[in-house]
Amino acid sequence: MSNDARSTVIRPFDPDGGGDQPAEALEALIAKIEGEVAELQFTRFTNDDAVALGQLLVQLGVGRNLPIAVSICKPNHILFRAALEGATPDNDHWLDAKSRTAQRYAVPSLLVGLRARRNGGSIDDNPMFDTSTHAAHGGSFPFYIRGVGPVATVTVSGLPQLEDHRLVVEALRTFHAANGL
Repeated sequence: MSNDARSTVIRPFDPDGGGDQPAEALEALIAKIEGEVAELQFTRFTNDDAVALGQLLVQLGVGRNLPIAVSICKPNHILFRAALEGATPDNDHWLDAKSRTAQRYAVPSLLVGLRARRNGGSIDDNPMFDTSTHAAHGGSFPFYIRGVGPVATVTVSGLPQLEDHRLVVEALRTFHAANGL
C-alpha cells in the first residue's frame, strides 16, 4: 500500500487537552454537537418534565457512583436541583455559570467554548464574555421545543467537561425516547 492510500486517523478533540490538536478534530466535535442540537428537539416542557428528567440524571449518577450536581432551570427559575455524594459547593458555581452560557447563546455551553477555539482562539478573547459569571465548558444543554427554541437548560457539573456534556445528552435522548416527545 502506498503512503497516499493510507487514511489518517484523527484523534477526537479533547476540550481539556489544550495544546496542539488538529483543526479537523475540533470541527468534527462541533459538527457532532450541532447534530445533537438538531436531534434533541421536544414537543413540550413542563415542571413535571423537569423533575422527571432531573430524577433520571440522578439515577444515572447514583448508578455510576458519579460525584455530580444537577440543575434544570428556566431563566430565573430553578425547577430541579440535586447534589450527589462527592459533589461540592464549587459545583453550584459551575452549574450556574454553564447554564447562563447556554441560556445566553441558546446552544450547549460546550459548543460556545469550542466555536471560540476555532483558528486558535479562546472564549477569553471575547471581551463581552464575563468568565466570573459564565463558563463555556461542557455540561449545560438547552431544552429545545420544536418550533419555539430553547426554554430551559439542563446542566451537570462534577466530571470532566466532555463527560458532563455526554451525560446530559444521554439523559435527554433517554427522556425523549421514553416519553415520545
